[in-house]
Amino acid sequence: MTPPGWHPDPGYTGIGPVHERWWDGTRWTDQLRVPPATIRRRRMRVGLGITAAVVVLAAAGGGVFLLSDNSGADNERAATAPSAPPSDSPRRGPGAPGGGGGSGAPEQRMPGTEDGYAADLTSGINLPVPDGWKGTSGVTGAGVTTGEYPCPGDKSEQCVRGGVFSAPAKALKLDTTTAKATAEKDISANATESYGEKIYGGITSHQELKSEPVTVAGEQGYLVRWKVVTKNGDDGYVQSLAFPSPRSKDLLVVVRSGFDVNAKAPALSVMDEITKGIKAVSGAGSGPGTTA
Repeated sequence: MTPPGWHPDPGYTGIGPVHERWWDGTRWTDQLRVPPATIRRRRMRVGLGITAAVVVLAAAGGGVFLLSDNSGADNERAATAPSAPPSDSPRRGPGAPGGGGGSGAPEQRMPGTEDGYAADLTSGINLPVPDGWKGTSGVTGAGVTTGEYPCPGDKSEQCVRGGVFSAPAKALKLDTTTAKATAEKDISANATESYGEKIYGGITSHQELKSEPVTVAGEQGYLVRWKVVTKNGDDGYVQSLAFPSPRSKDLLVVVRSGFDVNAKAPALSVMDEITKGIKAVSGAGSGPGTTA
């Protein structure tokens, strides 16, 4: 008998990172995630220094930490070393969030998701997916990326020209209590994790482009945006945005963005459009995986 744990989703047929699905020891539940063991370093890792339950986050842009495919040894590791059960519902079933007594079949759509958006169910937000971009939803994190290409410093790795990723601030080990303090504290880590790795040779300087309050998903937040200059490869734009979750004022959400400074990268205005398009998931405030 296979013990409870995260395993490759047997019914996954989509594009992008292969999901893992929670096996409770007797059946497949509707809990999904992108396995952290298969998240490999890419150029700019708008990564939100992701934890086991976080889907994403890699910065897209000139150097990105992109969610990778689940294959080879990663697949084996995920199958043989199940991690802790999903924190929001260790045992799914009738009456539990998203549970209705069904089989939890792999082809089921993740509760709370909406066409044209990538959902971060714990944070209670939807990230808009621009035309031509790829979106990934998750229980604890979401991401949208575009422009995948071989990383200039390591052709065996894949980078993306632009990316936006979300996660709860606590997942990034941010202990600040206000949106402004959180964004101001995160921007340096965001820049370093996105463009400070060997592919870029590190950041030589940065210029602050924005530091201002902003309304996101009806909540009062704050964003900080830098332009960073690297030793090698493209320079980049990085942005850290923080705001209270529509689900709970006590939960701060961080959205990291990163775009390459390159003619093939998205225009910087797209970063603003995505920021303005962030909205609460349906039923925000009633718990992950629920709908109004």
